[in-house]
Amino acid sequence: MNTQTLKGLIILTFAFGLFGFQPKEPGLEIQTTTEPGFNYMADRFADIQVLRYKVDGFDELSLQQKELAYYLYQAGLCGRDIFYDQKYRYGLTVRKTLEGILQSYSGEKKGDQWDKFIIYCKRVFFANGIHHHYSSDKMFPECKQEYFADLLKKSDPKKLPLEGMALPEFSTFMLKIVFDPNTDPKQVDLSAGIDVIKASANNFYSGVTQAETEAYYDSLKKANPDDKSQIGFNTQLTKEDGILKERVWKENGMYGAAIKQIIPWLEKAEGVAENSAQKKTISTLIQFYKSGDPKLFDEHCIAWVNDTSARIDFVNGFIEVYQDALQKKGSFEGIVSMKDMVATKRIEAISKEAQWFEDHSTIMENHKKKNVKGITAKVITVIGEVGDAAPATPIGINLPNNDWIHKDHGSKSVSLGNIIEAYNFYKAKSPLLDEFVLSEEVKDRMRKYGAIANDLHVDMHEVIGHASGQINEGVGTTDQTLKNYAGILEEARADLVGLYFCMDKKLVDIGVSPSLDAGKAQYDLYVLNGLMTQLDRIELGKNLEEAHMRNRQLNSAWAFEKGAANKVIEKITRDGKTYLVINDYNKLRELFGQLLREIQRIKSEGDFAAGMELVEKYGVKVDPTLHAEVLRRYKNLNIAPYMGFIQAKLIPVMDGKKIKDVKVEYPESFLDQMLEYGKEYGYLPVKN
Repeated sequence: MNTQTLKGLIILTFAFGLFGFQPKEPGLEIQTTTEPGFNYMADRFADIQVLRYKVDGFDELSLQQKELAYYLYQAGLCGRDIFYDQKYRYGLTVRKTLEGILQSYSGEKKGDQWDKFIIYCKRVFFANGIHHHYSSDKMFPECKQEYFADLLKKSDPKKLPLEGMALPEFSTFMLKIVFDPNTDPKQVDLSAGIDVIKASANNFYSGVTQAETEAYYDSLKKANPDDKSQIGFNTQLTKEDGILKERVWKENGMYGAAIKQIIPWLEKAEGVAENSAQKKTISTLIQFYKSGDPKLFDEHCIAWVNDTSARIDFVNGFIEVYQDALQKKGSFEGIVSMKDMVATKRIEAISKEAQWFEDHSTIMENHKKKNVKGITAKVITVIGEVGDAAPATPIGINLPNNDWIHKDHGSKSVSLGNIIEAYNFYKAKSPLLDEFVLSEEVKDRMRKYGAIANDLHVDMHEVIGHASGQINEGVGTTDQTLKNYAGILEEARADLVGLYFCMDKKLVDIGVSPSLDAGKAQYDLYVLNGLMTQLDRIELGKNLEEAHMRNRQLNSAWAFEKGAANKVIEKITRDGKTYLVINDYNKLRELFGQLLREIQRIKSEGDFAAGMELVEKYGVKVDPTLHAEVLRRYKNLNIAPYMGFIQAKLIPVMDGKKIKDVKVEYPESFLDQMLEYGKEYGYLPVKN
């Protein structure tokens, strides 16, 4: 996570994809698989590969720890509706419409049009709405509008969210939302020179402009200069009778119907907390949900940072800000995990050297922290995820987001071990390296060191990158100074920290890297992804929109340009195919260090103009000729460009009214799990 009001859960995608698999249609019942002969593959549709993760070690937990995990798991699922509504004001309407059709359509459930409708349903469930989870572009069904209208006509009206409308009126309304390309085309629009609030379809604001929003929050900051909390992170800003007002997300406020379901599970969790620090973590979160006071969320975050000994850990609340173009509003998410005792040793070795890395960074001396505090690092095993963390998941976490908490109390940095394990297991099947890498020597190095290289970069990004550097005294937080470019620049900065030190002998000396060749492998993977392979994720003719894609291209393209005279990175064409070749890894490291220095300066000084210029020049535009080539080469590989997960399921074993054990099951059907969630945890009305 960056060190202020930015994204704490970093979605760092792998530099090469997975082998393509054929989709499996869901059955009528929720089927599960057990661990022996574990099947990582769940489903394949559109541009998505759905996997499973294993929850190794859960059976070793005490009953108290299992109960705690179960209660926290339930608390997360109770908030699932919130994220749908945050992403789009009609998100719940669309989802409940699809659920109603799937549950009650009386027509024939087979054929080309039905299959296309099913794929659309899966895409919406995967993205938590009608806008793509990564690009934020609106997604459209491939079935015909007439067919969609017929689906509505032949479904049980009682299963549809008609909200007082007659079916014909509702059908017209729904067809416009789903099929009209001009209706809410972009969930988050970060384009330069526009009103990003008006252009974005998310539900964090209603009837207000970007200028009004910025002026409103600037006035709150000026009126309360000593208030260090994330003002407005848990509200919808709206205009009523010409007056700006905030609708607070709390028990008796906006989203109260879901929050009232979250709180009792948290109270149960508080009763079985592992220690006093964890008990305080949960109790302060409950108080925050009841009051909506951002200061109480800070208290929760401080308590959470101080809880370092518990085996079970969790994230629950309004965390990520990337769904908001101005990076102020937190999206709901829940993650439940347990510490991987063995794998944690690697990441702890890195965190112990945090001050060394800060001292030896390329950033300016006055931008360095003199005393890096409290980075608690570990590898975790995910037990369950929901909201902004699922089905597409982060693989690294650094929290909390609030900069002053980082500075005064420290942070937690974690690597999601079983998520990475699932990716690595299938990543080995990928034909991508043979297609896009020219040198056999480079291929062999990437295959040998690719997994550990990626692990090290994630660890360095999270543990060192986001915790490094400091903002100059008197300079505002980056949501104020860098605005819609804040997240992109922060991710670029954290990536550069990882890249710079991946080629440092220090990692070999402390025993976490086998060789500097692992650093070289990471450079090859990163540059290939940043300049070429990630282009498979966007449509031909479009620019990069998603923050992580922009930051990877920014870093790679800047280094390519600055090293062009010496051919540090070279583009070579063979048989009509473009290849990237790194000729000087040490010089490339120097270039990454130079860019790190500049981006840290931009952040520390709040230099909006320089930040905007970097992003717009290097991180947005795409070479259409190269893009077309990448898409053509990918098409023959049958690789899904995006991956996510079906969630493990916790099942309590009861002895009367008491839990005597908790078991883990692994559902077989992604679609059935989504329908089950909608039925069991659909607490919010369609209008909030």
